[in-house]
Amino acid sequence: MTDFRYNLGDLNDPALPLDLPAIVDLRDFDQPREYSHADIRGLAGGVARWLQAQGLPRGSRIAIASLNRAEFLISYFGIMRAGYVAVPINIKQPEQTIAYVLQDAHIVLAFVDGARRNTFSAYVRVVDFDDAGPEGFAAQITPAEFESIRPQADEEGQMLYTSGSTGIPKGVPLTHSGQLWALQVTTPPPAEPQRLLLAQPLFHMNGLFMAKRAFALHSQLVILPGFDVDHYLTALERYRINTVTAVPTMFARLIRDPARLQGRDFSSLKRVALASAPMTLDLLGRLKALFPATQFAHGYGTTEAGPAVFGPHPDGIPLPDLAVGHPIHVDHVRLVDGPNENEGVLLMRNPAVLAGYHNLPEKSAQVLHDGWYTSGDVMRRDEQGFYYFIGRADDMFVCSGENIYPVEVEKLLERHPDVIQVSVVPLPDEERAHVPVAFVVRRPGSTLDADTLKRFALDNGPAYQHPRRVRFVAELPWAGTNKVDRHVLIQLARQLEAEQGWLRADDEVVA
Repeated sequence: MTDFRYNLGDLNDPALPLDLPAIVDLRDFDQPREYSHADIRGLAGGVARWLQAQGLPRGSRIAIASLNRAEFLISYFGIMRAGYVAVPINIKQPEQTIAYVLQDAHIVLAFVDGARRNTFSAYVRVVDFDDAGPEGFAAQITPAEFESIRPQADEEGQMLYTSGSTGIPKGVPLTHSGQLWALQVTTPPPAEPQRLLLAQPLFHMNGLFMAKRAFALHSQLVILPGFDVDHYLTALERYRINTVTAVPTMFARLIRDPARLQGRDFSSLKRVALASAPMTLDLLGRLKALFPATQFAHGYGTTEAGPAVFGPHPDGIPLPDLAVGHPIHVDHVRLVDGPNENEGVLLMRNPAVLAGYHNLPEKSAQVLHDGWYTSGDVMRRDEQGFYYFIGRADDMFVCSGENIYPVEVEKLLERHPDVIQVSVVPLPDEERAHVPVAFVVRRPGSTLDADTLKRFALDNGPAYQHPRRVRFVAELPWAGTNKVDRHVLIQLARQLEAEQGWLRADDEVVA
């Protein structure tokens, strides 16, 4: 990646051929819409020119609320090129939360798809991607040359909102310069032209950064509106995808029924980086067996500090299974509050770290100290300097005086050959404070029962970690970011305990 870039919305290199393919939009899976880099650059310039014509002051915040599609990224890039702040909105949230975000961010205008139009137009002026009339996106936005605004050193380019699963969503302002630095250090020139597939939501850092990386590499990005197993597998094969970043839960669903993979050609898929949620050794092993030509890696990043934290070992040592990598800069990370110097809560500092949450000075003061961001993620460092994710400090709970990290129990249970996926949550207990309980997805046709799985845990791990309750489910619930929604499971565990429902034999779809 060269250093000509100064605006986060202006990533494709005009010195390279702009007629190369940039986006394949699979919103209508059977009638894909294709865009070249010239198309995206021109339309983003059109968005920028149209926005400036509205007389909005520089730094105004403009929302994007839509399923994944080309117009989402066109608007995202155009907003920033014009000197405004792009605010992708989590459309999976209830309307009350969306209304809060619009007010908190002082949104002045929103680009939306047709399904979101009524919700957003009640609060703010909208431009509808699907409106075919004179006020719609297509009629108002025409390709244009536009010289991108040159941001100040600390000028915001985007603001993402955290999921708010434990409270109100928090606005995370991120600068042009910080995100460009993150792209610079994580985007080496590829050995071959890249073809990437995106299905995780663009309102989340995982998918959004992947899209930016595709443009920084002048690559082709195939976009699904959301994650669908059959469409994802077909797109991988049909478009000869060679590079993917995704959430582990997505690939867990892809391989849940191996018969779906039979007869397909995935030989082009060379690299898969899984991040934004924990991995298990069992899942990694099954992925390697089913995609033998693919190199899998487990990544790490946060909205607040970006994805440019860990990478390959400087001495070329291969990445161990489940390691999130070696620090890109060893002086950018620290471990604190652990039992020794090689385990503890991860602190990070780098040019991508936020300066503070939007309108939340007290929360900012809790997690930011002298430029260091306290992640809340507990990590372990091995003798070669690789880091491993243990669990969230706020997910840790105490059972009979022992600290339990749910991820560690999940890794243990997923070693059982009949287990596909597990989520472990705490259940309040009068004598032991909390006990671990497990929601388990079995392999198709398995007759694994709760007592057998408990015995497996007792035989292969510390006794205090074994799940005191087990509930077999057809699938685990997803949050809007394609992660397992642990908060839904915590409430379900308490409900099952109150109703003595753990022993019912029928599977439930928890969603």
